[in-house]
Amino acid sequence: MEAGALEALISQQIVTAMKAHDAERTGTLRLIKNALKNKAIEKRGAGKGEELTQAEGEQTLATMIKQRRDSIEQFTKGNRPELAAKEAAEIVVIEEFLPKALDEAGLAALVGEALAELAAQAGQKPGPKEMGAAMKAVQARLQAAGVRADGRAVSDLVKKLLAG
Repeated sequence: MEAGALEALISQQIVTAMKAHDAERTGTLRLIKNALKNKAIEKRGAGKGEELTQAEGEQTLATMIKQRRDSIEQFTKGNRPELAAKEAAEIVVIEEFLPKALDEAGLAALVGEALAELAAQAGQKPGPKEMGAAMKAVQARLQAAGVRADGRAVSDLVKKLLAG
């Protein structure tokens, strides 16, 4: 997708959702549009051009999902299931505009490959001290594959494999 294409797609989806009288979806799409617009304004203020790149748009959406996961955790602890359900519904809508998330088996395979490559480069199996290098290698592979994965899940899996 080109720069600005995500914003155009969201605008189009807002119109469709409004015509369908889908208030929840319309509200979530407007939140996404505002977040993207704010990110573009922030970028313009830093003197880095007008349009958001595909990666910047995806990063903004990933941040929105992370915020909602944190909120779900807090609402669940606070015994507010109706608010947690609302946040979960928003995550579903936001995820529509992101590349497909990698499942656990796919993530395990990708992390295993990255660690094997690191071991081959270093001539020895990486340990917990190489966490930073391992995370960089895994993130690079995720980006190259055009998929995404939850950062916490990646981190936990890398930690587990480095320790064991």
